[in-house]
Amino acid sequence: MTTARSDAETSMPTTLSFTDSTPLLGDREALRARADGDGYLFFAGRLPAEPLLCLRRKILEIVGRHGLLDPERGGEGFAHVEKLRGLELPGGCTEGIYRDVQRLESFHTLAHHRGLLEIFETLFEGPVLPHPRNIARVLLPAPDAAATPPHQDFIHVQGATETWTAWFPLGDCPRELGGLSVLEKSHKKGVLAVGDAAGAGGLGTILCRGEDTWLEHDYAVGDVLTFPSTTVHRGLPNRLPGRIRLSCDLRYQDAYDEIEQKSLEPHRNILTWHEVYAGWSSDRYQRYWEDLELMISPWDESIRWQKERICD
Repeated sequence: MTTARSDAETSMPTTLSFTDSTPLLGDREALRARADGDGYLFFAGRLPAEPLLCLRRKILEIVGRHGLLDPERGGEGFAHVEKLRGLELPGGCTEGIYRDVQRLESFHTLAHHRGLLEIFETLFEGPVLPHPRNIARVLLPAPDAAATPPHQDFIHVQGATETWTAWFPLGDCPRELGGLSVLEKSHKKGVLAVGDAAGAGGLGTILCRGEDTWLEHDYAVGDVLTFPSTTVHRGLPNRLPGRIRLSCDLRYQDAYDEIEQKSLEPHRNILTWHEVYAGWSSDRYQRYWEDLELMISPWDESIRWQKERICD
């Protein structure tokens, strides 16, 4: 027998494209069947472009205020690459940049957009809970940056396995810029073993021979990719020199399912909610989950232990 790591390294990946599930949005049974069969749902042009591009401009302005935009091409999303050398970039950007992004009201309210909620209202049997722990991916093109390794969100999120991530770029995102890729039907295998890996999260799913059919896409602004927390996915490498990749990870679940406490806290605990909300124009989406009777589940650190996976 051999370990999964050596088998996966000898396989040649196959690349397929996503199937657009927009025509199924009015049919819960059909949408659920596709989700159960494929382990992901893709919706072309699901969100209007303008709020996404507006948020993109605000984030680039923050990067500029921190002195890391190209002085000539910053508005096009180019970083000042020389200034990135030697910087600590946890999660892809500096902590100062990420704090300012997490304060953006338009970033957090985006999670409540009807174009997103309607997906999960169709998919779930019960009321939809948008997680408040919204994640912005501000991936600066550092020379030594590693792409996000293959992983399942469950090892980082826990709670219900039917917690779904909605991923979408803030602007057009061709494969060369490093969009998200999904391992076909990987949700059917349950929670898989993990090992150390470079890139965001620091842990990667150990894959076996034959687990090598990846789905990719040239994303247009407004496209939305969603998947449950047991679907294996990865970031593609950024092959466009100097370009910043901006995207959002927002999570949703049935409000009656269990949820782990950290999913109700600001991402990375880089700020308190009081600090996040300072200066907001409305309190409509502040602490909205506190009015719900949620089933809190304990964190299980053993899920993140490194393991060896033996392949058949």
